[in-house]
Amino acid sequence: QVQLQESGPGLVKPSQTLSLTCTVSGGPIISSYYAWSWIRQPPGKGLEWVGVAAYDGSTYYNPTLKSRISISRDASKNQFSLQLTSVTPEDTAVYFCARGRGGYGLGGYDYWGQGTQVTVSS
Repeated sequence: QVQLQESGPGLVKPSQTLSLTCTVSGGPIISSYYAWSWIRQPPGKGLEWVGVAAYDGSTYYNPTLKSRISISRDASKNQFSLQLTSVTPEDTAVYFCARGRGGYGLGGYDYWGQGTQVTVSS
């Protein structure tokens, strides 16, 4: 059974960098069959795709966040991470990590983390 667990600070000050980690158990993150994504849900809004680390390590980001975002994988720890710089209160959301089917995650998501609340506030 694959499990994903997000971790990171729940409160970040404006202009600082948000860093989240997703720890994966039950299967390797280095796989030709899966990609690893971050998705967020701002309060009162729908899900927003943040970005993905594909099977080959390439990354793809939401264009609205592209200048501020970085996603990386650590195979030795079976983790992948999100960094979002220069955060504003608009980045306040529940952040989810998820496994996407297919090397680029285009086949939908089959496993999700439980989500972690991140609030941007001074």
